[in-house]
Amino acid sequence: MFSQGQLIFGACFFAVFVIIMIFAYRKDLALHKVFYKGNYKVLLVFLLFIATLFAIKIFFKR
Repeated sequence: MFSQGQLIFGACFFAVFVIIMIFAYRKDLALHKVFYKGNYKVLLVFLLFIATLFAIKIFFKR
């Protein structure tokens, strides 16, 4: 499906992208602590909502 060169390029691109994102996040970490306090609550509510949708789907499937 993909050539060996494409797979190597994809792996290298992914590795470099992740490293750059880690450096960018660390650079902005102080700002994140100030402006995004309580963000985990939004994430928990979102995950709970998704879990509820799956539960409803399983419940009505039976």
